[in-house]
Amino acid sequence: MQSPGEDGGPWWRTAVVYEVYLRSFADSDGDGLGDVDGLRSRLPYLADLGVDAVWITPWYPSPLADGGYDVTDHRAIDPRLGTLAGVDALLAEAHTLGLRVIVDLVANHTSAEHAWFRAAVAAGPGAPERDRYFFRDGRDGGSAPPNDWISAFGGPAWTRVVEPDRRPGQWYLHLFAPEQPDLDWSDPAVQEEFDAVLRFWFDRGVDGVRVDAAPAMAKVAGLPDAGHGPGALFESRSWVGNPHWDVDAVHEILRRWRRIGDGYAGDRLFVAEAVVNGPERLSRYVRPDEMHTAFNFDYLKVPWDAGRLRAVVDETLAALEPVGAPATWVLSSHDETRHVTRFGRPDTGAAPMGFDPSSPTDLALGLRRARAAALLTLALPGGAYLYQGEELGLPEVEDLPEEVLQDPTWVRSGRTARGRDGCRVPLPWSGDRPPFGFTADGVTPWLPQPPGWQSLTVAAQQGDPASMLSLYRTALRLRRSLPGLADGPLTWRDLGEDVLAFDRGTAFRCVVNLSGRPVPLAGQGRPVLTSEAAGEALPPDAAAWLETG
Repeated sequence: MQSPGEDGGPWWRTAVVYEVYLRSFADSDGDGLGDVDGLRSRLPYLADLGVDAVWITPWYPSPLADGGYDVTDHRAIDPRLGTLAGVDALLAEAHTLGLRVIVDLVANHTSAEHAWFRAAVAAGPGAPERDRYFFRDGRDGGSAPPNDWISAFGGPAWTRVVEPDRRPGQWYLHLFAPEQPDLDWSDPAVQEEFDAVLRFWFDRGVDGVRVDAAPAMAKVAGLPDAGHGPGALFESRSWVGNPHWDVDAVHEILRRWRRIGDGYAGDRLFVAEAVVNGPERLSRYVRPDEMHTAFNFDYLKVPWDAGRLRAVVDETLAALEPVGAPATWVLSSHDETRHVTRFGRPDTGAAPMGFDPSSPTDLALGLRRARAAALLTLALPGGAYLYQGEELGLPEVEDLPEEVLQDPTWVRSGRTARGRDGCRVPLPWSGDRPPFGFTADGVTPWLPQPPGWQSLTVAAQQGDPASMLSLYRTALRLRRSLPGLADGPLTWRDLGEDVLAFDRGTAFRCVVNLSGRPVPLAGQGRPVLTSEAAGEALPPDAAAWLETG
């Protein structure tokens, strides 16, 4: 496999990684659920798209209380999604195509159906089985939660168990859904189990690990109150000194894992999912002996505003420079409102964990901005993450019937926030009606697709040079070949208010027009790619790549 960079450095420093939400990518067996073999069948599509690696969301056995992030066995494949033999074939085929594979590690919590947790509940208070989790006596004689901590999906972070004697008993901690009890990472058994899990997947040949909810894994001893008021949201990007998030002890866990990964050949990658308070706190996760990279949520959530976008880029690069880590840039994920929809709203920023308020969306405007944002993102120094379907310009599906909603946010919010199902609707591959080639004709996917998606399918966009798919393919091809885009420094240029313009090295310039007026391109270089048709001027909400050397 070739490195995406031309400088001979590690592959991950400039890699473009494609996120596969497995249940919604491609179904091979006609049950309406995406699976490993479905992904295998579409690997040539991903190689042709031009990405360098594939990150696959959890494929482990799971009751699916939180879309697979509630795991019962970290060393197996959910039989609905495939087999370990299928995974081995996937790894081999991906590597043959030059694609690396990153798996998702859910280590803050298990499923409530995990053998460890079931044993802990059955064993009763004081039993050693409970040491692997956070079981505590309640306040007010046991009837109230042990502290004021909150769940990311809404409501308290504690649920009371019924003890073996059938009486209400202790409470257990879950920073996410009640079906996802938090592990106590101070327990040696937990540490040793995940050492073995990492080795299991590295031994099979995976190229990297994405660490889910990394800042959650350490808690302040004694579990003191956090000061959350009634109805507080899980706004971890604003928290300072929180006792259950971004606690410094988490970095010992990450260093332990890095030592394991460094024992393997081939630049094995660790990626942290860490939604924390600003780039400086994020930079602590990518110090030289911890994770290699981390998702940039400040960039994902920033509104479509030139000044705020530039500030995020500057702050990110400044924070990462002292630790020598590359930036990553991301516009959407399986946890966020799709940016085509978000960029067409009056408020173009993103709220946490699917709590975006629904509002009228101008999808034509959102699509223009999404096209421009793609060129901006792929021109910035470092790596990038693409979420499946963004290369097709898919919008958020905001009118899913209530009876099909599965995200725990829906229930935990008292059915006031629809959650993240709208960004997880299965991909449209071909045809003029659902299921659009995702599964066998006549089969209903696990989430219904809008009947109007026929113009957004891969097949419909494949030969259209003006399509979103063609824009992404061209941009990814040029990203490999244009001088400066692999490792050139970023230098800002002043082209006026509400215009982002920067050079990478001495031969490349990116111009993004966020103003309401055309921006002249004369003297800026030779255009090689634009997000909208442009002559002598770049239209509003458009971007251009130019050769300047």
